[in-house]
Amino acid sequence: MKQLALDIGLAPGPTLESFHPGENTAALQHLRLALGDGHANSRRSPVPTYLWGEHGSGKTHLLRAVSESLREQGGSVGWLDASVNFPTAFDDRWTAVMLDEVHLYNTAQQAAAFNWFINAISPAVGSPRWVLSAGDLPPADLPLRDDLRSRLGWGDVFQLHLLDEDERRAVLRKEAGARGIALSEEVVSFMLVRFSRDLGSLMELLGKLDSFALQTRRAVTVPLLKTMLETE
Repeated sequence: MKQLALDIGLAPGPTLESFHPGENTAALQHLRLALGDGHANSRRSPVPTYLWGEHGSGKTHLLRAVSESLREQGGSVGWLDASVNFPTAFDDRWTAVMLDEVHLYNTAQQAAAFNWFINAISPAVGSPRWVLSAGDLPPADLPLRDDLRSRLGWGDVFQLHLLDEDERRAVLRKEAGARGIALSEEVVSFMLVRFSRDLGSLMELLGKLDSFALQTRRAVTVPLLKTMLETE
């Protein structure tokens, strides 16, 4: 059976609370501890942190969630991913630097990332800033310039793992229950077999299915899911 991939990505507004850790509890606890209790002076000394793992393991979710938490605490964040064609200069007002999709950086992005990293940890900027970065590969295997690759591995490094099938099933049922949806085993199996299995895509699919069921006033079934796909 051909597996369909939905280009729908993560749902907007990821938070640390909405991250389902599975085997990634240590990474999640590390980020929470680094963020402190919501006050700038309660944060731990910012040691560079690098997250790596295959697509769909939650790297971008965590970087976005940390960025939002810092903004809620009154901070500002520098953000760089592979879609940013013209990176800005380092800003002394930043609380932290977020470097996402580092394995995809071109020459200009690598130069900007290195500059941001050096400025973030330099005593010249006053208090060191946190550098939180993520990529698909461990630091030593990244296809980057040597000085940037070595620095990404300076601090704490965590490998993120995909949720296994039982964990994905449990998360789908939990999220569906929170929405007041009863998901049958048939619907859950159809979603896992026929669609992209990363959790962000599955959560977005569930949200679309919920909205479609409300609009059509029908129970969530495999035929309803097929009908929804035919109308898109």
